[in-house]
Amino acid sequence: MERIISTFEELYLSCKRHNKQIWQLAQEREAEQTGINIEEFRQVVKKSLDAMKEAIKNGLESKEMSMSGMCGDDCFRLQQSYKTVPPLLGKTFERITTYALATSEENIRMGKIVACPTAGSCGIVPSVIIGVSDELNIEEEQQINALITAGEAGRIIANKVALAGAVAGCQAECGVASAMSAAALTQMRGGSIEDILNAMALAMKNLLGLTCDPVCGLVEIPCVKRNPFLAIHAVTASELALAGITSKIPPDEVIDALEQTGKLMSPTLKESSQAGLAKTKTAVDLEKKLLK
Repeated sequence: MERIISTFEELYLSCKRHNKQIWQLAQEREAEQTGINIEEFRQVVKKSLDAMKEAIKNGLESKEMSMSGMCGDDCFRLQQSYKTVPPLLGKTFERITTYALATSEENIRMGKIVACPTAGSCGIVPSVIIGVSDELNIEEEQQINALITAGEAGRIIANKVALAGAVAGCQAECGVASAMSAAALTQMRGGSIEDILNAMALAMKNLLGLTCDPVCGLVEIPCVKRNPFLAIHAVTASELALAGITSKIPPDEVIDALEQTGKLMSPTLKESSQAGLAKTKTAVDLEKKLLK
C-alpha cells in the first residue's frame, strides 16, 4: 500500500492509478493500518451505521426536552406538520429534515449518537445517507461504502484543520459534515471521482466563515436546527456536481481557505459564546434564566 493520502489531489490520482473508488482505497488502508481484514473493518463501519439508525429511530419517537428546556420537540413538530402539509420538495426532503432533527435532538438529550465529525453536527451525515437510502431502497452495502467515503473526506480535511468549533468555528463542524455528506450522496448516486470531489468542494466553500456562537454555551441554539439546513445544503451540492457543475476552486484550495478563515475568525465567534447569536438580547435573557 502506498503512503497515507493527505490531500484530495493525492486521493484523486490514487483512485485513477489503481482504478478504484474512494471507499475501496480507504478500507484497504484502514484494514492494513489496524491489522484487521477488510470485512472486519466494514463491520466496524456497519456498527456506526446501525448506531446512526438507532439515534434516528429514538429521536423520531421522542419529544423529551433537553435539560435546559430550550430544545427537544422540534422534530415532533415537523413530523406533525408534514402530516397535514406535505413537504414542498417531496418525501426525500421530509426524511432528511426529520432525520437530521431527530439525531441532533437525541444528542442534546444525552442519547447515543455518532460524532460525524462532531457531536454538534451529528445529524447531517446520517440524515443524508440513511434518508436517501430509505427513500430509494439503497442496499446496506452501498450505505457502508458511502459512509466510508464520507469518513475519508473528513479525514483528509482534518489533516489540515482541527474539526472543532473552538478552533475554526462551525464551518469546521457542520460545514465539514455537509461536505462529507455531499461526497457520500454523490457516491451513492453513481457519481465519478471528479463528481464526488466537486460536490465536497461546492458544499464546503459555500459555508466558509460559518461561526460557532452557541446560546448559553450549549450545543442547542442554533446547532440543532443547523443540522437539517446543512443536510439539504449537501444535497444541493451533490445535485450540482452530478449535473457536471464544477468547483472553480480545487478541493485542496478550498480546505486551505477553510484553515485561513478559521485563523482569521475572532475567538469570540469560536464556541466561546461571547458574540453573535450568543449575545443577542434574547440569548442573554435565556442565560440569566438558566443561571437562576
